[in-house]
Amino acid sequence: MSNKSYTLHVAGLTRELPICPVNEKLDIAAFVMFSDVELTVACAEELLKIVPEYDIIITAESKGIPLAYEMSRQSGKRYILARKSIKLYMSRAVEVDVQSITTEGLQKLYLDEADLLALKGKRVLLVDDVVSTGKSLYALERLVELAGGEIAGKAAVLAEGDAADRDDLVYLEKLPLFFKP
Repeated sequence: MSNKSYTLHVAGLTRELPICPVNEKLDIAAFVMFSDVELTVACAEELLKIVPEYDIIITAESKGIPLAYEMSRQSGKRYILARKSIKLYMSRAVEVDVQSITTEGLQKLYLDEADLLALKGKRVLLVDDVVSTGKSLYALERLVELAGGEIAGKAAVLAEGDAADRDDLVYLEKLPLFFKP
């Protein structure tokens, strides 16, 4: 590991992750699955081996989408996307607040009535690419609860920092945080 990148070994693959500043005291290794089909397929396959039984997957809009899609494709089970804004086709949307480590400012996640109905009474698997503070997962959890679904489990490719110590999360590898002196 140099001061500019971090070597990650996950799902039988190796990737060099750039080190990016979050603030004056903290850097993180940037893990982005977008456009890395080989990595997405391999991680989805490995996660599906260790997740609990579920009926449907949910993820937040953005970097978790390829993973949720691929887990859905491989398992044959539907996935739902919590959107970051209300779209024209959404009716009677509900919202929750979320504060992510990688996005500045408070955000909201939305589900529309059709998605809420699809989650009702179902065992729901929460999926994300990286869990750090857990705030995105918490927002997804709140949406599932509002819909009347049951949290079957929480899964991520990587658990960053203290997230690796969580007992309610299954993940493939730990990702360190890089604290500055």
